[in-house]
Amino acid sequence: MTGLAERTGRHCLVLPSNRLGLYLALRHWCVPGQRLLMSPVSADEILFLVIAAGLRPVMAPLSPRDGNIDVGRVDLSGVDAVLTTNMYGLPDRVGAFTGKILIEDVAHALETSVDGRPLGTFGQAGVYSLSKHCGAGSGGVLAVEHEDDLRALEQARDLVLEPGSWRQELFAVATSAARRAALRLDLVRPALRLARALGMQEERLGYRIELRGDELRRTMKHVPELAPFDPWVRADLHDYRVRKGRIARRYQEARLAGVAAERKRRLAGVRLLAELPTVAEGVRDQLDQPLFRVPLLVRDRDAAIAALERQGVAVGYLYDPPYDDYAPGFTEPSPYPEVARWWARHVLPVDPVYATRALPVVRHLPPAPPPPV
Repeated sequence: MTGLAERTGRHCLVLPSNRLGLYLALRHWCVPGQRLLMSPVSADEILFLVIAAGLRPVMAPLSPRDGNIDVGRVDLSGVDAVLTTNMYGLPDRVGAFTGKILIEDVAHALETSVDGRPLGTFGQAGVYSLSKHCGAGSGGVLAVEHEDDLRALEQARDLVLEPGSWRQELFAVATSAARRAALRLDLVRPALRLARALGMQEERLGYRIELRGDELRRTMKHVPELAPFDPWVRADLHDYRVRKGRIARRYQEARLAGVAAERKRRLAGVRLLAELPTVAEGVRDQLDQPLFRVPLLVRDRDAAIAALERQGVAVGYLYDPPYDDYAPGFTEPSPYPEVARWWARHVLPVDPVYATRALPVVRHLPPAPPPPV
């Protein structure tokens, strides 16, 4: 991806998904059995990728300001590596992890910078998503500093890729384009109803992939192989390791090139939503960042989601419960879990591109109770 290579100044490996890039990075730089510090609040499949790589997930305490790792409460001496999340585009404090293997998940932070330097360039690897800011439906990019790492990762990628087809690609591109059109044309409600009727939204227990703990324990004997973990990792993206062809690549390149045109509108939405009393405090420190989502912290999130859907605003990227509550026995729990529970229960991520459409609802939402001390 030329655009990301220019932005990061790094060597870039194109992938079918961000999640495959995270697995490859963890396998390349970490050794099975090592302890990985990570956020307990993130996309479901991330936990299973860490387990598939043979690592021990160590849950970090979270900051109530931004939902990222609270470095003031972390003992880094007991971990070998760190995986950042950069929740909704708000930057983790990457400078605090010097000396550790650092893998940056920048799925939400394609355009976020720290001190003028793009996220994804501070650690050994930055793993981007082309389905978030870009809206390409799928696709990922793994950015690394050294060319020899790129070549090794390319070989590792090719070992786990599955063959694809042009029909599959065409359908995926058409679906992605239709979703974007539905958002632009204020057709969110009928689009959601159709997706649910067609079974395009998978049934889940809460917001999570069903854990199936006994089956997961049996599968762990296969680490660090990836394929045995497909039943957990592929949720909502069954082609996460299917090789992409010309159709998908051209669409992804076009969507990536269009991100800059949306920047001004995204920034305006961030600043508008930052004026609300419910906005997460960390947002006000990042008014110059075109965030992927603006996190609000509200009392009754379910009611807020329903009201926003009636207004034509879809809400996604909700991650609860925290991993240490969701998968006890498979994680090392956080020493301070209360903030993660509070954040996961109350956060309402709003797309700043549609801030004006959301404002009639979100300006009246009661704030969440104060975070735990």
